Amino acid sequence: MSRIGKMPVTIPAGVEVKLHEGNFMTVKGPKGTLERQLEPSIQIDIESNVITVSRPNDLKRFRSLHGLTRTLIDNMIVGVTNGYQKTLEIVGTGYRAAKSGNKLTLTLGYSHPVEFEDPEGVESAVEGNNRIHVSGIDKEKVGQYAANIRAKRPPEPYKGKGVRYQGETIRRKAGKSGKK
Repeated sequence: MSRIGKMPVTIPAGVEVKLHEGNFMTVKGPKGTLERQLEPSIQIDIESNVITVSRPNDLKRFRSLHGLTRTLIDNMIVGVTNGYQKTLEIVGTGYRAAKSGNKLTLTLGYSHPVEFEDPEGVESAVEGNNRIHVSGIDKEKVGQYAANIRAKRPPEPYKGKGVRYQGETIRRKAGKSGKK
């Protein structure tokens, strides 16, 4: 039995969960609404304020989907109640970020500025000129948008310059040694 999959998901007050035909789930909460098509062969039961997930048998495919389905449902509920946020830091001389409307403009040492447009359901905010906050209700979209921003200039191991997640540790390398 999956240790994650067998844990029940409690529905907090103010959150409405509906399960439609074919395991199409809608979660509505104070921050918004999320919809997701879940695996139809996984059994999802909603009783009072508790959601339980079970699998039809012990085939490898269903064992792997059991915990995933439970986690996806939990992420949807947490998203509509609290939301998700990732913080990115820009390190490097002349590297900076600016925000105008829903466009995020990064100066990362290239010959041109790098521009991002906030995807639907995700917001970004710039604090100072070297910190970016990405927030939204969908954990997957928030994480992907933050990863796309980081991928434009990942931190390099010699000086540590680039875009990194807040609290991320960068393995540093020693530079060239002198004369032999």
